[in-house]
Amino acid sequence: MIETEDRVRFAVHVQPRASKNGISGVHGGAIKVRITAPPVEGAANQALIDLLARQLGVPRSFIRLLSGRSARHKVIEVRGITAKTLRATLFQGR
Repeated sequence: MIETEDRVRFAVHVQPRASKNGISGVHGGAIKVRITAPPVEGAANQALIDLLARQLGVPRSFIRLLSGRSARHKVIEVRGITAKTLRATLFQGR
């Protein structure tokens, strides 16, 4: 996880076609995210951005997919939050 003044970059490991959407822990140093959408025509990427925006309470426009458009391993950048907020929000109750 890399934090700058107003944004955080982090790795995610996406599991498409899951039974439900959600954060399910850590996989190989990346945040593991389950997505019900299939990995077809960007559907899983859009579902990932939607999920992260809801979970983190930021607009979708604050979230950028930096790498991994067609891979399970992706790098995400979110504006307007800190690394501490990211951890607390995504892993609350764990």
